[in-house]
Amino acid sequence: MTGRILLAATPIGNAGDASERLKQALSQADVVAAEDTRRTRDLARRLEVEIAGELIAVHDHNEADRAERLVERAAAGDTVVLVSDAGMPTVSDPGFRLVEAAVAAGVDVTVLPGPSAVLTALALSGLATDRFCFEGFVPRKAGERARALTALAAEPRTMVFFEAPHRLEDSLEAMAAALGADRPAAVSRELTKTYEQTKRGALAELAAWARQEQPRGEMVIVVAGRPASAPSVDTLVAEALSRIEAGERSKDAVADLAQAGGVSRRDLYAAVLDARSQSDGARA
Repeated sequence: MTGRILLAATPIGNAGDASERLKQALSQADVVAAEDTRRTRDLARRLEVEIAGELIAVHDHNEADRAERLVERAAAGDTVVLVSDAGMPTVSDPGFRLVEAAVAAGVDVTVLPGPSAVLTALALSGLATDRFCFEGFVPRKAGERARALTALAAEPRTMVFFEAPHRLEDSLEAMAAALGADRPAAVSRELTKTYEQTKRGALAELAAWARQEQPRGEMVIVVAGRPASAPSVDTLVAEALSRIEAGERSKDAVADLAQAGGVSRRDLYAAVLDARSQSDGARA
């Protein structure tokens, strides 16, 4: 553990989720760069770890200035550990500028993996996890929020957002307006803590729940992507006729298109026969 920068994930709520590698890094690093030094000292106390190296604050307001110094320390042979208040550094937390500077200087950067609010909420949501995108915090101002969400209306991937509890209702209402009141979603709060809760439902339902319950704690909103538009029967018939005209067997073309379009094979086959019959009659 010398001459490099370690991005170390910290617990998002339950201190028991801290890895042995995190404990070792905090106790052995030459420099611990923390988003909030008080919270990092408290974490070390709960983990029964002594921070022997230099503890400095690196946050959004000073990261650009501190990054150069930290890269120089790592280049000189020191181990620099970067931690945020919770979860993985660089994910809506400080760290990107430091990594950018380290890469430019050829300094080794590695990760001590661990808890992630994004992945935890995604797994709990009950929504598709094969493709997703992280959108960070929802814009605070109403106009910016509406524009940002409208731009995501056609996004097919599951979307993950962070939000503060006092803005949860407004954000869910804006999402319902931009993405559709019936769009499936989930809200997770206080992940890994005693009062962890995940509420699932349509965006309009979740907005009403937030209005009534006024839930507290750190929030993660997960929203389903826009479903693919199912092709009309007329479109499927036209595609089947085109493929049959090109030499494909009728039953094969119909079976393939019925499965892809989510329609009855029998109904589609009847529609294709009817269309062919009308076409033959028109030519006659």
